[in-house]
Amino acid sequence: MIDEFFNKIKTFFDQNLVARMILDGWLTLIIVSVLVLLALKFRKALSLIIIGLIIFAFYGVAKFLNLPIAGPVYTTAMGCYILASIIILAPELRKIMEVQPKSSDQQKALVVSSTQATIEAVTEAVFNMSSLKVGALITFEQHYSLQQYAERAISLNADVSRELLEQIFIKDSPLHDGGVIIRGNKIVCAAAYYTLTQVDLDKTIGSRHRAGIGVSEITDSLTIIVSEETGDVHVANSGFMKSMNNKNELIEYLSTYLGKTTV
Repeated sequence: MIDEFFNKIKTFFDQNLVARMILDGWLTLIIVSVLVLLALKFRKALSLIIIGLIIFAFYGVAKFLNLPIAGPVYTTAMGCYILASIIILAPELRKIMEVQPKSSDQQKALVVSSTQATIEAVTEAVFNMSSLKVGALITFEQHYSLQQYAERAISLNADVSRELLEQIFIKDSPLHDGGVIIRGNKIVCAAAYYTLTQVDLDKTIGSRHRAGIGVSEITDSLTIIVSEETGDVHVANSGFMKSMNNKNELIEYLSTYLGKTTV
């Protein structure tokens, strides 16, 4: 019955030249409009999938009815769609390529819990810098290695201390820009640069916050961000950013997510 229905439609358009030309023109207009929307607005994976399904569906109709204009246009559109998808999704593909999951043994070696003393030292430094509106970006490494960032940064391998963190981020310091990576109770490096998030954020959100969110999207790291403009303190984790209003709140948050020890 379905085959008979489609055959009747095909026969109708084969015999009715005017209807065929109208359909041909409309389908061509639709694909051109879709490609314009793709170029101007849609940049997310889900939108690309929806647009791809629309193009594929109309392509099937054009081929089935042997439309002289829409058929070749849709064939070209499919190629353009594939190329555009690769270009638009390139940042996401790069993020996937950047982070390589570690083996179980490597993960166990990396999961070094930060002590209560380390958490308190970081918190003191963060809110001292907050009161002075000194920008800071402090990242705690967890299961996924941040070594690819550390290798391009300034190696320190120093014990965590309030004084050292404040000196790193002081405005005249050569290490001020970029982030600090902490592994357990050691500052692995400073001046580390991360891939910025591609999420559409408010224009007031600066590159420091975008970097903190970006690294949290592709690893299980936890990043503390101090705004240089407002002094506000935020924590980025799993692609989301949460405001920290006081020292106790930050200590509790870090203790929960970092598996601190009392040693």
